[in-house]
Amino acid sequence: MHPRRLLLLFLLLLFIPPATTHAETPPNILWLTSEDNGPQLGCYGDKYARTPNLDALAARGLRYNKAWSNAPVCAPARTTIISGRYPTGDGGEHMRSMVPLPAGTLLYPQLLRAAGYYCTNNSKEDYNLDKPDGTWDESSAKAHYNKRPANQPFFAVFNTTISHESQIRTPGHKLVHDPAAAPLPPYHPDTPEVRHDWAQYYDKLTEMDQEVGRRLKELDESGLAETTIVFYYGDHGAGMPRSKRWPYNSGLQVPLIVYFPPKYAHLAPEGYQAGGSTDRLVSFVDLAPTLLSLIGKDAPPFLQGRAFAGAHTAPAPEFLHGFRGRMDERYDLVRSVTDGRFVYMRHYMPHLPYGQHLGYMFQMPTARVWRDLAAAGKLNADQRHFWEPKPVEELYELQSDPWEIHNLAETPEHQKSLNTLRKALENQARQVRDLGFIPEAERLRISGNQQSPRDAFQTEAAYPFEAVFDLASRASRYSDADPTPFVNALSHPHPIMRYWGVLGLQMRGAAGVQAGHDRLLVLFGDTSPSVRIAAASAIGLHGPSSDLLACLALLVREADPTQSSQPAAMEALNGLDALDEKALPVKDRIAALPLRDPNTPKRLQEYVVRLHEKISTDLGMPAPAGKNQDTGK
Repeated sequence: MHPRRLLLLFLLLLFIPPATTHAETPPNILWLTSEDNGPQLGCYGDKYARTPNLDALAARGLRYNKAWSNAPVCAPARTTIISGRYPTGDGGEHMRSMVPLPAGTLLYPQLLRAAGYYCTNNSKEDYNLDKPDGTWDESSAKAHYNKRPANQPFFAVFNTTISHESQIRTPGHKLVHDPAAAPLPPYHPDTPEVRHDWAQYYDKLTEMDQEVGRRLKELDESGLAETTIVFYYGDHGAGMPRSKRWPYNSGLQVPLIVYFPPKYAHLAPEGYQAGGSTDRLVSFVDLAPTLLSLIGKDAPPFLQGRAFAGAHTAPAPEFLHGFRGRMDERYDLVRSVTDGRFVYMRHYMPHLPYGQHLGYMFQMPTARVWRDLAAAGKLNADQRHFWEPKPVEELYELQSDPWEIHNLAETPEHQKSLNTLRKALENQARQVRDLGFIPEAERLRISGNQQSPRDAFQTEAAYPFEAVFDLASRASRYSDADPTPFVNALSHPHPIMRYWGVLGLQMRGAAGVQAGHDRLLVLFGDTSPSVRIAAASAIGLHGPSSDLLACLALLVREADPTQSSQPAAMEALNGLDALDEKALPVKDRIAALPLRDPNTPKRLQEYVVRLHEKISTDLGMPAPAGKNQDTGK
């Protein structure tokens, strides 16, 4: 049967009233969510935190000890939630990207509305997917379940931005928490700036807790508390550097508390009890199927998670998966996995530093002082790590090392765990056919704005995944010193293979670029903008000086977002920025480049501006006109 007909049949089935074996009416469901905070709450054992309302909710509900957000930054994390799918497989993993939904899929509010629910979101969306019309009954700062028709069950989200990264660094804040008592992670330097930021973070958690308390009181006063299942969760880890944006446990672990009133105790997870906790592995991809399970519906096959409560509870997964793609204006490719005890991270672009300059992140005083102390050589080994070259693999044992500072990837006694998690990570990439190995500009060139990347690259001809994945894995393993496979890949008929051939040589420095020099020059005329840019960047960094002007000319040409594409401009500007003072001969041409493409969604336009600001500062140029606006991620 055609996928669209299957989807229509599924929707018709959903219009059948929800199953109510143990109750006459279906449950209401309330989600209370917060931003940029991990489990730094009193109910999770944090003695510094002051969170009485969430502590009280946990005292009558169930606390999840091992919940992950899948992505360590808001837009990809929320994309996972709204779609019930891994964005790495759909092309929505990059921060503030915007891609169409894969054919034959629906967002969870559409599924709930089809089942008879009144669905509201108040109010942040920030999805990396195009939201179809009719997704919500209302999504705004005024959206509320009290607007629903009489006797209609509701699903409602109330999100608070109080704890967001931008609020941690707001100047003029009068601290309530004592900064001298702030629990600093060992990777952060102990300075007044860092202590102030952490204390202000905890102050904001207290304010967030008060907002949660207000929403719970409102529910109770409306007479709906005993017919409403309540979820509370944060959208990813703490909004501090090296937590937010990084797929360590510190960036992915979120607080998750669920409360089931007695009327719906039969829908609660096995072992549910007031004040209880569970070590079941759950992540954001599991939320959509859980919602359907709570209203008596089985999940459609396009949802990729597992229900952890309700009539269709599924067995717990063995692993949770995280990812890092482009973070604002900076590209990266990291995947992580946990079994609840160990966390494994695999870097596929280890030549890019941890501490890449992100304009938004470096507004945080902690980020700036940490970077400055690293440059001055005033950090210890644990604190320096974030500013040093990446390893290819990282492995951490959370029981003995909750801050993830002792990399066990090369210790003989942990090779069994390393191999198990490595295999799990690779299997996940294969299962979703991870699109993160396709450079963003090339992905857009093929899929455009009307077709989902998942659909555009579903065939082997469009995306020879196994060959690409094997080449990318070898390219990023420095132990494989032979440049021959990467030189050969430069002549491959598929552009994604050529791209990873270039990166394989670039990661091997001058020797690698020299081995493929002549073929790299040929790629300056490649059909793929990503291949052209990668080749010019590699030779510009590691090739002969006689080729520099040609490299710079190509990168400047591709850096015009009105002539290429927004992702191509970002890739080219990243290449120019990496060249540092080598880019001085074209600084005037860089200054003359357009900053924005009016045809690009506004949520993406800011990143080219930020790259221009960084390059201008480094090359001693005036700040570009049309300075970037803070969009409050």
